[in-house]
Amino acid sequence: MKWNELHKEACPVARGLSVVGDRWTMLVLRDCFLGVRRFEQMQERLGITRHVLSDRLRKLETAGVLRRELYQQRPQRYEYRLTERGKALYPMLVSLIDWANAHVPPEGEPSVKLLSRETGDPIAPVLVDANTGKNISHRDVKAVVAE
Repeated sequence: MKWNELHKEACPVARGLSVVGDRWTMLVLRDCFLGVRRFEQMQERLGITRHVLSDRLRKLETAGVLRRELYQQRPQRYEYRLTERGKALYPMLVSLIDWANAHVPPEGEPSVKLLSRETGDPIAPVLVDANTGKNISHRDVKAVVAE
């Protein structure tokens, strides 16, 4: 498998990684979910070079995960907003946060806690089968190649 050809693979993991499979892309998406929309804000928060950030934003726009919206005419400046396709990545980000807090904990308290907007109580994310309502684990699912 060649890294720049993952989008052509039959494997859905490879195709997904072709869109979000590097550390900068996931951090850009994290900031987008936190409401950061402008290039300069992203660059300052991430400490990323302009070239790398431009590349990641362009790839996310091409993949339909982000869309650019003009917010200033002179000079032209754009905000980056999540599309519906981009918003659909939120469960993956929540799962990564929950996994990292449990398995790669920082010293002291976790820097990010997942709380219910409604109650303010901590949430415990789980993957659930929408058809049965049952939790899904590696023991419950068998992946088969579609014919």
